[in-house]
Amino acid sequence: MTPDDLGTLSAFTLAGAIRNGEVSAEQAVKAALSRAEAVNPRINAILSFDTEEAIEAGRAIDAGRRQGKAPAGALLGVPLAHKDMFDRIGRIATWGAKIRAGAPATRDATAIARLKAAGAVPFGALNMAEFAFGITGHNYQVGHCRNPHNPAHITGGSSSGSAAAVAAGVVPFALGSDTGGSIRFPSACCGIAGIRPTWGLVSRAGAMPLASSLDTIGPLARDVTDLALALSLMAGSDPADATAKAPAADYLAALGKSPRGLKIGVDRALLDTIDPEIAGLLREALAVLRDAGAVEVAVTLPDLQDLDRYAQLLQFAEASAYHARWMRERPQDYSDQVRTRLEDGFAVSAVDYIQALRVRPLIIEDWLSGPFRQADVLFLPILNRSVPSIAETDVGGGKSMTAMIASLLCFTRPLAYLGMPCMVLPTARDGKALPSGFQLLGRPYAETTLLGIGHAYQARVGVPQPVHPAAG
Repeated sequence: MTPDDLGTLSAFTLAGAIRNGEVSAEQAVKAALSRAEAVNPRINAILSFDTEEAIEAGRAIDAGRRQGKAPAGALLGVPLAHKDMFDRIGRIATWGAKIRAGAPATRDATAIARLKAAGAVPFGALNMAEFAFGITGHNYQVGHCRNPHNPAHITGGSSSGSAAAVAAGVVPFALGSDTGGSIRFPSACCGIAGIRPTWGLVSRAGAMPLASSLDTIGPLARDVTDLALALSLMAGSDPADATAKAPAADYLAALGKSPRGLKIGVDRALLDTIDPEIAGLLREALAVLRDAGAVEVAVTLPDLQDLDRYAQLLQFAEASAYHARWMRERPQDYSDQVRTRLEDGFAVSAVDYIQALRVRPLIIEDWLSGPFRQADVLFLPILNRSVPSIAETDVGGGKSMTAMIASLLCFTRPLAYLGMPCMVLPTARDGKALPSGFQLLGRPYAETTLLGIGHAYQARVGVPQPVHPAAG
């Protein structure tokens, strides 16, 4: 197989091929490095390479096979790279920023450690928005990440490099984080799948924090099978993260479940508020879900703007508290956009912050007894227009920035406040040949339901193939 051929395989399939001796681990690693080096000048998705260590790890796996040692691990020999916000032994994560940890990590982040224990071979670190505090994919410290479908357009953020690297076929899946939409928005912008798990399902130990009441860790992938595989390996309790209490489930087994009879709640009035072309793509996706056996039911969603206000109170207050010392001592080392947003967070009162925490259980109950009483999952947009260009979203740190970010986050940040699992799937491309997507919101710990629907959807529309980015 050529490097490009290997880039089309899911992690699940590639690991099986390595385990069976059809492909060597060294070959898989070198192929991923070759693909990364070929596309990175055009999309700026990879910040650093661990070339020699990765090749040696692949060779060690192959040597073990030759010596008759039974290969183990669901990700045996699969080359991976992740958003550069996770601790890795002996390295300092960039956090997409000038300010970073003062010393190399002494242990891997729990999510990274669990993937490595399953046989994954890390080979680099991926671009991200500065401190994960941005939705466009802009980064004024390490350079903007660019969309493989059209490098003049945004990838979405903050998991920009993860989405771009997966869409371009550099890796089959990559880890990201989602505080207000940072897995879901870039997945839609780059035409791939992604899942924000239930808050607390995946340990955040060793991951850079943004806002602890909202932060989640999850995978982005072309193939829903890889979302299920990654969750199967990462989910579950962790002594290093008191919020990670939920038991893991067999997410791969969920892929075989038919969505027949499953009720998908749709607020048609909400679809009427977005660009007609994007709304048309969403209706086509709904038709695919109905063809798979799901049943569309009409729902009226509570006011998303109310949720968004509460989400902002939590996100801004917690992010600003974490950055308070650096903001006093090194304000010049922040980009204008991030510094402005952190300054806004210092204006959040303790009363407002505590109120945002106190009402959350009540609001969640309203959703469970309201739209979720009629439906098993809820269908919502992600983008309200075509993926914007880098130039038109490069608006500095003033009032225009606040308006631009609010318009991009209007369907993702409100749902983050609920802490429920949310999966994004790609639609067909729009008239500009740019991708889009939709999100499915489930009840707490309903990841198996979402993954089953996603697998059935891809069985009908196909798994997105890697995009070869044009020069730009």
